[in-house]
Amino acid sequence: MLQENCYIVSDETGECVIIDCGAQYQQEYKAIEQYISSNNLKVVHLLNTHLHFDHVMGNPFILRTYQLNTMASTRDQYLYENVSGQFRMFMGMNYSEEFPCFIAKDLDEGDTVAFGSHTFRIIATPGHTPGGICFYCAEEGVLFSGDSLFRFSIGRTDLEGGSTSQLIQALSQKVMTLPAQTVVYPGHGPTTTIAEEQMNNPYL
Repeated sequence: MLQENCYIVSDETGECVIIDCGAQYQQEYKAIEQYISSNNLKVVHLLNTHLHFDHVMGNPFILRTYQLNTMASTRDQYLYENVSGQFRMFMGMNYSEEFPCFIAKDLDEGDTVAFGSHTFRIIATPGHTPGGICFYCAEEGVLFSGDSLFRFSIGRTDLEGGSTSQLIQALSQKVMTLPAQTVVYPGHGPTTTIAEEQMNNPYL
């Protein structure tokens, strides 16, 4: 309902990672399963840029189907423990899905996540949430920015744990300094590039 972007990232080895599985409905679960099976992929990691409800709704499905818990920042643990409360606050409805609330590996600045022949480097970008992170793959020139950076905008900072100054500082010092041609895949909306954001993002 919130048009959140879930990414399945694979390479020539057939290994893949799932980033921000916000799937909520059976047809979304089926689409993910079909994409993975039709491409003969092996899911090795479930990753989250942060733990707001719209980015984790599909995590129980991933755990049931592929036996994987999320890798994310434990600074967002409090959000993971209150997914039903987040859902009620934002959507005005109760949500009965039981969440594992278990972070398989804490991810922080400078950590790496390997799959296939590729590696993501973790860039910590707190501000949208305390545990907000981005996944950067230098060899492919791509950044998965979650809700930290959008096309010509940044994530909202008016929710619990948010900080405008923290987010702008992290993005300015650590993300805007990436190569200009880096393609940015955000948590909502269209892709962008670092060059486009350097020229057009009013916050940066």
